[in-house]
Formats: sequence, structure tokens, C-alpha cells
Amino acid sequence: MNEPRCPDCGAAVGGRDACRKLLEELGLRAYNDPGYARTHRLAVDAYSLQHPDEFMRSAKSFAAHLTGAAAALERDDALAVNDAVQRWLSTNPRLERPEPPADRGSITIVDVVRADGAPSVRDWAASAWRTYAAHHTLARELIERATQPRAAVR
Repeated sequence: MNEPRCPDCGAAVGGRDACRKLLEELGLRAYNDPGYARTHRLAVDAYSLQHPDEFMRSAKSFAAHLTGAAAALERDDALAVNDAVQRWLSTNPRLERPEPPADRGSITIVDVVRADGAPSVRDWAASAWRTYAAHHTLARELIERATQPRAAVR
């Protein structure tokens, strides 16, 4: 089948709009299925890593999705890290948006949705995360900044 590919992630899904509809479908699954609900944040981060021009336009959104993937894939305290990062980002820290990689990973949302969960959302996110290898240190540094205890204000 020669379906048009998404220009962002490369999925043979019928183009960018069709790809976005799959994200909406996955969101509906998360609403109705607790198994998908647990991975919804990671799915949004994976999709964003593969569609950075739309979902990671600003330095703040880049930081949020990059650290979200890092926390979910590398740490046991991902929820707490994501909360800390969101609070920290709300203080408008000075950030620069790095250039995303050209390669977006070998697993896309179409693989996850059409295969009914095999590969898993985690596999998909790990594939996208690997393409951001040049930014792994940045993600870990941002998490460190966001989770540092704040000095008491007098």
C-alpha cells in the first residue's frame, strides 16, 4: 500500500492530518481504557518528539516533552519529575530551543494504534527518544534543575 506519509514522523498513514487523528484516537483509548491511560503522557511525549515543529515549537514545550520522555524511560519517579518540571517551567526559566533531530525513530503512532498495542507506547517512545541522543544530557540537566530544592525566601 502506498499511503501518503506523515511529513513529520514518516508514518504511512495518509499524511499529517491522518497522523494527528491517530493521536486523537489514542487519547480516546486512554479515556476509556486504564491501561492506555497510564501511558497517555508518554504517548503525547513520543508523538511530540516525532512532531517537534508542531508540538515543541517553544523552548518550554521542547523541555517539557524531552524531559517527559526522559523521566518515563529512565526514572522510577516520572510523575513527580513531570510535576516538578511543570512547576519549574511555569516560572519561565531562561531556555533555548535546540534543533530537533532529522531522524524521528523507526516506530510511529501508526505502529502502536494499528497493531493494538504491540509495539507498546513505551517501545514507540524509546524509539523516538533514541533519536534525541544528542539531547539526553540536556534532558537530564533540565530535570536536575527542576527538581532541585528551592532556597527558602525570607
